[in-house]
Amino acid sequence: MAEPALPLTGGCGCGAVRFEVREPFASASYCRCTRCQRRTGTAASANGRTVPGSFEVVSGGEHLRSWAPDGGAEKVFCGLCGSAVFSRHDGDPPTIGVRLGAVDGDPGIVPQWHQYVAYAASWEEIPDDGLPRYPEGQDVAPGRAGRLRTASSGGVHVAGSGQARPRHLRGNP
Repeated sequence: MAEPALPLTGGCGCGAVRFEVREPFASASYCRCTRCQRRTGTAASANGRTVPGSFEVVSGGEHLRSWAPDGGAEKVFCGLCGSAVFSRHDGDPPTIGVRLGAVDGDPGIVPQWHQYVAYAASWEEIPDDGLPRYPEGQDVAPGRAGRLRTASSGGVHVAGSGQARPRHLRGNP
């Protein structure tokens, strides 16, 4: 696959939120956890992991909202149209996972593995694509309190608290 022109650009469905990725993605994967199934309405979510410091929301940050479930990455979406845009884990360095479907054009990478296959949707078979399959996730951060947040260009502000995660979702990011 040819290197894409940088920066990569992308955004939400309504165009209110726009972002740039200034370096090629470090990796990409399919997440098949229950949360991603419910969040996307599909059997898997394709995500590209950014190089630390290479991702920036360039407009519409005031429209971003997020949900930070127990034990999983914070899911960031457009508050106007509901489009999933990216996820993030606090850490050193922080981890950003961009939804490949939110990228304009070719992201320059294809998913390299399937994770959380132990929770794969029963109604769609995982394709025989030769990619490694992991029953659980890769690089999952320790549990964090679930909460709904409002994100802004100046940081992340708590907007409310979430419910305890149902038992069948525990162990899923």
